Amino acid sequence: MTEAPARPRADLRRTAERYRSTPAEGVETRHAFSFSGHYDPRNTHFGALLACNEELLAPGAGFDEHKHRDTEILTWVLEGALAHRDSRGHGGVVRPGMVQHLGAGSGVTHTERNVGGADGPVRFVQMWLQPDVFDAPPVYGLRGVERAADGLTLLASGLARDAGTPALRLRRSDAALWLVTAGPWQPLPELPAAAYRYAHLTTGSLGYRTVPGPQGGGRSMVPGDSVRITGDAFAAPTAGETGAELLLWEMHSPVSYG
Repeated sequence: MTEAPARPRADLRRTAERYRSTPAEGVETRHAFSFSGHYDPRNTHFGALLACNEELLAPGAGFDEHKHRDTEILTWVLEGALAHRDSRGHGGVVRPGMVQHLGAGSGVTHTERNVGGADGPVRFVQMWLQPDVFDAPPVYGLRGVERAADGLTLLASGLARDAGTPALRLRRSDAALWLVTAGPWQPLPELPAAAYRYAHLTTGSLGYRTVPGPQGGGRSMVPGDSVRITGDAFAAPTAGETGAELLLWEMHSPVSYG
């Protein structure tokens, strides 16, 4: 697999910069990368991450049956409840504090809808990861998350070091997804090192320096902002006045082709 870029970088992307689409009535999606009819050849992926979508489904709204193949799909709900049904007989309702994994493998169709009877929207973050095992049988997992006291909670992983933990198992042997939390004005816990890291702020606010030391410029993040990190950039991250919660991808290699 390709080695990481030599120059450390913390590339901040604001939520307002995301491509917005309305693929169905009552559905609003904000895309971090090229997606469907929106194509930017300079922004197709980061590391092994292919998509990071902020989704908002109004009551009664959702995605009708559609197909995926050879994609690891992770879903984290921020508000409301999301109902999942797929062609392999799996079904579940994802609520805040739960993580869902759909390994599409050789192919699966599914629906995603705001849960029946809801009087408010469901908001969630959905992320697509390239697997390194292809054409495998589809798999599904859903689990409640008990947050770690140290602020670093493993949600899903394909790394051998994490076998036997409660984390959902990914079919990417060098990637893991973490939930990172910190209280008001507190530094984030020490983050796992990796060639590629992608941080998406879901709650609160966050400040950091672009590189360690006085040469690093200061940056701030609000919910929906993300930062694409290579090397030892993203220095001294510290939560703001209401604390911070973010999703962090640890990836040790990028997308591979062929």
